[in-house]
Amino acid sequence: MKNTELQIMDHLDELRKRLIITAVAFILFLALGLFFAKDIYNFFMGNLGYKLMVLGPSDIIWIFFHLATIIAVAGTIPVLAWQIWLFVKPALKSFERKAALSYIPAMFFLFLAGLAFGYFFIFPNIMTFLLKMGDGLMVPSFTAEKYIGFLINMTLPFGIAFEMPLVLMFLTTLGIVNPYKVVKLRKYAYFILVIIASMISPPEIMSHLSVAVPLILLFEISIFLAKIVYKKKQKRQDLLDSVEIG
Repeated sequence: MKNTELQIMDHLDELRKRLIITAVAFILFLALGLFFAKDIYNFFMGNLGYKLMVLGPSDIIWIFFHLATIIAVAGTIPVLAWQIWLFVKPALKSFERKAALSYIPAMFFLFLAGLAFGYFFIFPNIMTFLLKMGDGLMVPSFTAEKYIGFLINMTLPFGIAFEMPLVLMFLTTLGIVNPYKVVKLRKYAYFILVIIASMISPPEIMSHLSVAVPLILLFEISIFLAKIVYKKKQKRQDLLDSVEIG
């Protein structure tokens, strides 16, 4: 009984250590993002053609902090994945360690790819559609807070959503998730994704569809790739079992 309690305490201490390292990494990347906040802002405003308004001094801090948060999330993702891998590493077999480790750098690049997809495809299309709705009726004049808030809503969710395939593959490799059981929850997943799309997109059907359809496609791609990982893992396990029996 005491040995079991000691093992649990050791696991909790190890988990606390991994969480602290991840939190410190987030704070460091957040500070880095704040340092380069003006450069990041200028990058996003490069194609706008005019300067945005602010309604108060606090808006500037809000904008810089939110831009820095995106940098912090992007930088922390591989650190978090690495800490999770170190935490579960003792319980993994050799091939599982190698497979899980290979996902870590891909997570960072997929997050950036998701941000790029949201910024270069979803954001401009929805922005153009909304502006055309008021063409000849209104003169668009955006505040920096509203514009950046809308930009983040259209990009950050896709940065996170693009992690879905690797996360599901990663959890399948660890044996935590069975993709064939996840398939049975498809209708609930669709419902949740549609709700998320309606929350982050403007309140009209075209915007909802523009966000919901890519999210659903990402979910299906995640299931497909996870099934491949699951089948390979099952074949490898069957081979190992046959060798042990032989």
